[in-house]
Amino acid sequence: MSDDLDDAVAQFLSDYNSAIKEYDKGYVDADATLSVIDAHIDELREARE
Repeated sequence: MSDDLDDAVAQFLSDYNSAIKEYDKGYVDADATLSVIDAHIDELREARE
C-alpha cells in the first residue's frame, strides 16, 4: 500500500470510530451516522484510485 492509501485507511478508521462513538452516546441518529460513514468511504475510494 502506498503512504497515501495507508493514511486514508488510518483516517477512515479514526473517523468511523468517532462516528460510532457519537451514535452510541446518542448524539446523532442512525441515518446521520451512516451518511457520515458513507462520505468517509467515498474519500477512501478516491484515495485508492
